[in-house]
Amino acid sequence: MAATLGAVILLLLTACGNKVYGQGGERPPSQSTGEPIPWTTMQPSAVTGVRLGGDHRTLIVTSQVPSGARACVRRLKAVLTDPVTDLVRVQVTFTSPSGDRASGCTRESTGTARVRLPEPLGDRDVIVDNYTRFTADGAEPPALRLCGKLGCTPAATGCTSASYDQALMAVGAPEHTYRSSERCDGRWLVLDFSWRTGPACGDSTDPACSSRLGDRWFFRAKKSGWEPIVRTSAGGCGAVRRREPAFPPALCASLAPLPPALHPTYPPPSSSKSPDTTG
Repeated sequence: MAATLGAVILLLLTACGNKVYGQGGERPPSQSTGEPIPWTTMQPSAVTGVRLGGDHRTLIVTSQVPSGARACVRRLKAVLTDPVTDLVRVQVTFTSPSGDRASGCTRESTGTARVRLPEPLGDRDVIVDNYTRFTADGAEPPALRLCGKLGCTPAATGCTSASYDQALMAVGAPEHTYRSSERCDGRWLVLDFSWRTGPACGDSTDPACSSRLGDRWFFRAKKSGWEPIVRTSAGGCGAVRRREPAFPPALCASLAPLPPALHPTYPPPSSSKSPDTTG
């Protein structure tokens, strides 16, 4: 009887020892269920780089993945999601227990994955995880160049509609914003813009359908695009020339104050670099 009981205990211990939830030993149990923390399929928080291998058809994709005291990533891989056309579309996935903080995977590190193309990359752009785009145009081989929110070839800073779109993005303008007016000389810019508020309806005579909020921003030209200087609802040059005395009066002296209905009712967008100014 004792021998049989001992054999049963040995089998149970052996079975428990074969359960692996990550290199470096078992994971602590989930705080919510008490069960071992599962490994689930995830995508990286950011894709930071793509390099082209020496064969010109292997992509080495670098991304941010979870890390901690124990192993936090398994099966990190990159795969083609569509046939290669004028673009190459890649998806990066891995499995991790980082969805539960009890896993200890609360930091991030760099991971790399490779995918081999059916033919050389050529002049195609690469899109990773649907939205991060890389191009060989203007890059330093073997690395590809990470494109920005305005694409791989953003418009030059200047008095153009495409350049004004960059300025709106720089101050975190709300979606569906439209420009009310702009004054520009290529080095300096004043931009008034507004966006509709209230319920969606088709009656343009109903104030509830046509009410709007707006902003006025002043910018200086930089190599990277229009850089915000200051935000104001006041007329004239006072606000901007207190912040930037070189701003030309010809672009701001005749500015009227924004109508009260257009005054913003909330703090400036968090992405802007300049505090709110009212005069």
